[in-house]
Amino acid sequence: MTQACPAILVAAPASGQGKTTVAAALTRLHARAGRRVRAFKCGPDFLDPHWLALATGQPVHNLDLWMTGEDDARARLHAAAAQSDLIVVEGVMGLFDGEPSAADLAQRFGLPVLAVIDASAMAGTFGALAFGLQHYRTGLRWAGVLANRVAGERHAQMLQDALAQDPSAWLGAVPRDAAFALPERHLGLTVAAELPDALARLDAAADALAATALGQMDGAALARWSVGFEAPRQAQAVAPLLQGRTIAIARDAAFCFIYPANLDALCALGAELVFFSPLANEPLPACDAAWLPGGYPELHLAALSGARRTQESLRAHAGAGRPVWAECGGMMPLFDRIVDGEGAAHATWGLLPGEVRMHKRLAALGPQQLDLAQGSLRGHTFHYSRCETALTPAMHTQALRGGVRGLGEAVYRVGSVQASYFHAWFASSPTAAASLFLPGDSV
Repeated sequence: MTQACPAILVAAPASGQGKTTVAAALTRLHARAGRRVRAFKCGPDFLDPHWLALATGQPVHNLDLWMTGEDDARARLHAAAAQSDLIVVEGVMGLFDGEPSAADLAQRFGLPVLAVIDASAMAGTFGALAFGLQHYRTGLRWAGVLANRVAGERHAQMLQDALAQDPSAWLGAVPRDAAFALPERHLGLTVAAELPDALARLDAAADALAATALGQMDGAALARWSVGFEAPRQAQAVAPLLQGRTIAIARDAAFCFIYPANLDALCALGAELVFFSPLANEPLPACDAAWLPGGYPELHLAALSGARRTQESLRAHAGAGRPVWAECGGMMPLFDRIVDGEGAAHATWGLLPGEVRMHKRLAALGPQQLDLAQGSLRGHTFHYSRCETALTPAMHTQALRGGVRGLGEAVYRVGSVQASYFHAWFASSPTAAASLFLPGDSV
C-alpha cells in the first residue's frame, strides 16, 4: 500500500552552502510545533545525521541508491511516511554530484527539491544558479530556493528580484549569524554531542527560518509537497547467524561513526549488543566478538595511549581467538603508534605492527565494496591518515570510480583481528556482515 506524506529534499549547488543547517532548522521548527518529523541523509555520512537526530529526536538513516540500495531506501521512506507529518532528506555535495547523486534519489522517489544557495557574495547570479538547478535535468519536482547567509533586507530583495523568470520559487532568505553556525573540522561538522549549546544553535536557526516563507508553511501548505511512497517488496528473512552471541562495540567521542542501521542489522542477525568506552579506559565487556567503529581517535591520543585496561582486554580477547572488526578510526589505535599532524608519535595498542600517520590532505574518499565468500558488503572510505606497516593485506576492497572498479582499501588480518579503512553498510549483505563477527570457519 502506498503511504503519502509531505517530503522535501534539501539540496545545494555545492558543499558548504548550509544544507545541514537549513535541514536541521526545518525539522526542528516543525518538531517544536508538535509535528512528527523524520529526517534522512543522502549518501554515506556519519556527522550530519547527529544534527538531524538532535533536531528531530528520531534516529536518522542514510539513503543511497548504491550503498544502501533502492529497496532499502524505499522501505525506510515508506515506513517513515506511515508515521510522520513531514519527511526531510538532506542531500549530499551538490545536487548533481556523485554517482548516484541527490538528484537521482529525488527523481527516483519523486521528492520535491529545495535548493539552498549561499548568497553571501552574489546578487543577480543567484537567479542564474537557481534557474540552472531547476532546469538542468527534466523530471525533477521543484520546491523552490532559499537564500542563505544573506547580509540584510536590501540584499534579500536583490536576490528575490533575480528570480524574475519564476518569482514563485522564492522561499525566503536566512541571514548569516554566528548564533546558529555549525562548526566544522577535517572530516566535516563537529559532532553535535560535543557542543553544550548544540540545541540552542538549532533553535536559533529554526527561529531565523520561521521568518521566511518556507518557515511559515503549516501542515496544509506542506501538503503540496506530498509524496506517495510505494510499499517495499517483501524482504528476505535474515537468518539468525549471530543468535546467542554478544558483540561489544566501542562508542564514545573517539568512536562515534556508527550507522544506526548497522546496529539494527546486528540485532536482526540475533546478536546482543553491549557498549564500552575506550576513552574512559573501560575494559572490553564479556563478549564473543568486538567492533571498533570509526571516529576521531586522532583528537584523543593522550587518553587512548593511556587506556591500558582497554588495550589489555582487547589483547586477551584477540589472544583467545575471538573476532575483532575494526573500521578506519577504530583500526588506527590497533597499530603500534599514531603520528599526529604535528609529527609527534603517540604509542597506541600494538595489536597490529606499524604506525598510522595523519595528513592534512584527504587520503581517500568514495564508494567501496568488500567481496567475501559469504557475500559483498557495500560501503565507503573517507580518511586523512595512512598506514605504514609490513603487513601484507589479506585482501582489498573494490573502489568504484565513474562506474569502473579499481583496487580499494587494504584489509589487514592478524589472527582473529580484521581491520580496514573501509566503512561497511551491514544491511547490504547480512550474511557477510555476520561473518565479520564469527570465527573464520563458522559461515
